[in-house]
Amino acid sequence: MDDLDDHLLARLRDNARAPVAELARTLGLSRTTVQSRLARLERTGVIAGYAVKLSEAREAALIHAFIMLTVEPKQAAAVTAALKRMPGVRKLQSVSGPSDMIAAVEAPNVGEMDRLIDEIGALRGVERTNSSIVLATKFDR
Repeated sequence: MDDLDDHLLARLRDNARAPVAELARTLGLSRTTVQSRLARLERTGVIAGYAVKLSEAREAALIHAFIMLTVEPKQAAAVTAALKRMPGVRKLQSVSGPSDMIAAVEAPNVGEMDRLIDEIGALRGVERTNSSIVLATKFDR
């Protein structure tokens, strides 16, 4: 990986559906160079796939929150598996500090968010949760 790959990845984060010709123009490279770099990044696993990014209007219609979880010792795998089955849980990360994990969650309304938080708190192995509702997203890369 070099600076050029980093710039290419940044452009793809902005728009993963950008045509190769547009990426080449933006980066000042030939189309062939961009195609070969993309192929290499995919082959080596740097690019694992391409995903759908929801519109700002759709994202704004959802309630987002971060839930910090304290998990009983030796229950992390079971809690992780249970959270993975919940469609409202978008991301789960293990963290250092007073909490063991942090879950990024979303729900269509406050009532559903409350239900989701209660469901997570009731999981076997979850000792405690601490939730923070997202008020605004300043930027999202």
